[in-house]
Amino acid sequence: MFFMIQKGGPVMVPIILGSVLALTLVIERLIHFHRAQIDAEKFMSGIKNILKKGNIVEAISICDHTPGPIAHILKEGISKHDQGKVEVKGVLEEAGRHEIPRLERNLNVLATIAHVEPLLGLLGTVTGMIKCFMKIQQLQGVVNPGDLAAGIWEALITTAAGLVVAIPAYVAYNYLVSRVEGFVVDMEESANQLMKILHGEES
Repeated sequence: MFFMIQKGGPVMVPIILGSVLALTLVIERLIHFHRAQIDAEKFMSGIKNILKKGNIVEAISICDHTPGPIAHILKEGISKHDQGKVEVKGVLEEAGRHEIPRLERNLNVLATIAHVEPLLGLLGTVTGMIKCFMKIQQLQGVVNPGDLAAGIWEALITTAAGLVVAIPAYVAYNYLVSRVEGFVVDMEESANQLMKILHGEES
């Protein structure tokens, strides 16, 4: 592995750094999503039963001790239970706008890595090919085909390395985005259900 990195030249350094950063971001987001994931339907059912008993303090306490954006949003709405429907809706929407960036944190960096890595690989290949042609010119065209082939495959290492990093990074990005979208759907459904509960629109 070290041999391949060495043969790839200086461009391999940012490619390797990008791979390490991408892996770190993916692991961090997976851990965050795992901690934030709850059974939204079950949680909402429990909150509904508590609110029907008029126990606002207990409902807020449960939200405080439950991780994830759904609990955070519901807490904001429940704390404004004595206000009008428009006010509660505004509070829920504002809370949602604060939670979504937390879910999407660093995903733009991961997307950038997925797009930049192939370009870095291509850059390494182009610079490597330039060196090959410079060598051909220096030798006035009298080049051993074996030497030329060696120079070319060394130049192509960076393109391969860039793709090896970019492909899983792009797949991971799309997966994480789908997880965020799932959280957003649960947040919207829970907020709508809370609105109905607080204003007596749900049996």
